[in-house]
Amino acid sequence: MGTLNSILGAATSGLFAAQTQLNVISNNIANVDTPGYTAETVQQTPTAGSNGGGVQVGQITLAVNQFLQQANLAAQAQSGSAGAISNMMDEAQALFGDPSSSTGYFNQLEQTFSDVTSAIQSPASSVSRDQVVSDIQNFLSQSSSISSQLQQLSSQADGQISDNVSQVNGLLSQIYQLNQSITGEIASGGSAAGSQNAQASLITQLSSLLDVNVTTSANGAVELRTTSGSLLVGAGGAASLSYSASGATAGQLQITQPGGTAQSLTLNSGTLQGLLTMRNQQLPAISAQLDQYVSQAVDQINAAHNASTAVPPPNTLTGADIGIDLPTAISGFTGQTSVAVVDQSGNIDQQVDIDFDAGTMTVGSTTYNFTPSSFLSTLNTAFGGQATASFSNGQLSIQASNSSDGIAIGDNPSDPSSNAGRGFSDFFGLNDLITSTGFTNTDTGLQASDANGFNAGGVISINLQSASGATLRTAQVTIPSGGTMSDVLAALDSSQTGVGIYGSYSLGSDGQLTFTPSQQGVSATVVSDTTQWGSSGPSLSQLFGLPSENAQPLAQSYSVRSDIADNSAYLALAQFDPTSGEPLSVGDTSGGQLLADLGTQTIQFNAAGAAGAVSTTLSNYASQFAGSIAQQASNADTANTNAQSISSEASNRLSSSDGVSLDQELVDMTTYQQAYNANARLLQAVSQLYQTLLNIQ
Repeated sequence: MGTLNSILGAATSGLFAAQTQLNVISNNIANVDTPGYTAETVQQTPTAGSNGGGVQVGQITLAVNQFLQQANLAAQAQSGSAGAISNMMDEAQALFGDPSSSTGYFNQLEQTFSDVTSAIQSPASSVSRDQVVSDIQNFLSQSSSISSQLQQLSSQADGQISDNVSQVNGLLSQIYQLNQSITGEIASGGSAAGSQNAQASLITQLSSLLDVNVTTSANGAVELRTTSGSLLVGAGGAASLSYSASGATAGQLQITQPGGTAQSLTLNSGTLQGLLTMRNQQLPAISAQLDQYVSQAVDQINAAHNASTAVPPPNTLTGADIGIDLPTAISGFTGQTSVAVVDQSGNIDQQVDIDFDAGTMTVGSTTYNFTPSSFLSTLNTAFGGQATASFSNGQLSIQASNSSDGIAIGDNPSDPSSNAGRGFSDFFGLNDLITSTGFTNTDTGLQASDANGFNAGGVISINLQSASGATLRTAQVTIPSGGTMSDVLAALDSSQTGVGIYGSYSLGSDGQLTFTPSQQGVSATVVSDTTQWGSSGPSLSQLFGLPSENAQPLAQSYSVRSDIADNSAYLALAQFDPTSGEPLSVGDTSGGQLLADLGTQTIQFNAAGAAGAVSTTLSNYASQFAGSIAQQASNADTANTNAQSISSEASNRLSSSDGVSLDQELVDMTTYQQAYNANARLLQAVSQLYQTLLNIQ
């Protein structure tokens, strides 16, 4: 009887094991098309006893190849990053249009200079002058539109990052909750395979958003970390991510552990990393290079226009806001310039010759001495009532007293005036063709030895970031009382309260303020600024054009001067030569030739975005800029294609290893159906033997 009981136990355990295997096989087949599903397997071991043996069903587990799983997660993250960059780079490139088109954005200045050539061939023609003004307006309008749309792309990235952060937080919470279920199911001896499959699917979703490493503990729970080591899910709970598009942590991901404080989070791949790269690096780089291209074009056009005059010249010339006081500006000038009052026929009624080196103004045989502080009053005296000069809100203005007269300015050809490399009219922007709503001339002419014109106590806050976008330090610099600009530089470079540990600021020979990092990839961005030059001047960041979180891109600030936009007769195509004594003539097109030649003049471009400092023509810079954007977009597309291929291959290999194989499942089904039938027949035989024995008794 004992032997029959052993046989009965073995058959029963075999029947149960076969049924369990068939249930698992059925579940696997049902999920054959479920993305990320890992095939379940049943652990079974033989049992032995004094009266025989059988089979014991253990846990239902997943057929996981951890190496392939991690490779798949890494490939998913890389694909997510490459896809985000590729999609947004394609959008950015599309904003500039076809660079090969003769009417495309990058060829607009070429067309402008060509139309200037036509205008100087017919200087009396209003139609040809109107076309030049229209060309410049179109160039500035399209530049502003592209710049604005680049900002919109950045805002779009902010929105997508915020959405993805919310998705990540949801996934991390669910993964942690499943950890609780899995450990409980395993501890109770049940099957955790269903929960583990659900968790694996969530981890795969998470991996497309950010890079993640998975470690499975003995109790079945997983620990998730980024590849840089930040804990995402652990025994203590799930971390929480946050993102801000503005403020001191603008453009940065923050991570907060349960019960902890927010810290900067660095990612190496994933959709979030790709969006952050575009938002913090590539889009700002394109925008910066656009600003450099447009601002240099505007600068050269204005320089040529300031060296020229319309015939007849306008009654009033009002300059741009230079940001600093007049005496400080005048003290930086050398050379000679002349200001003339001209009648409608082009005849000179009054001419004041200014020699900055000698500190004199000469009208005919009369000479007046001046100092930087007396420059304005001396100039008005020298005009003798024919004109009036004033300086207010950073702007120099000169107006002819007779409404029919005009103002013309010209440098001495053999000893031209200069401050920071700009002539008198150009420095003050007195005859600018293109105006701006902001401070665009950062060639202030200020030197370290000049008096500190900023009010004491003003504070500029500068955020220092690493190449990855993490905040290294937020410097709070207070403007010192009095002293010179070297004292302001010392405050900026302080290692305690300034940027000193990570870089330094310096004033160039042209008065530009430049930040030089001491570590590769470090950048400085102004977060807030309460400093002010004098009683109504600009802040330090405005005056020097420092990168600022809230600053308007330069490309959006330009427009054609209103009186020229209304009347192209004020387009300066002639030149006033103070040494010739000749009247101005409509037939003089030497000023127009200066404009026409700008396309072939070699100029200095500052480093901006992905482009380094370079000396080249506007046309060549436009070509290089267009090529750079196209190359970046092409590289991003190639990287995306490659990443998708690798991701697909990794997914296929993982599926082949861990997924459901219908062929194998059908083989196993046949095997366990036969095992089930065999054990059932054995049970039937034992039952018959029992009945026979009972009948004998």
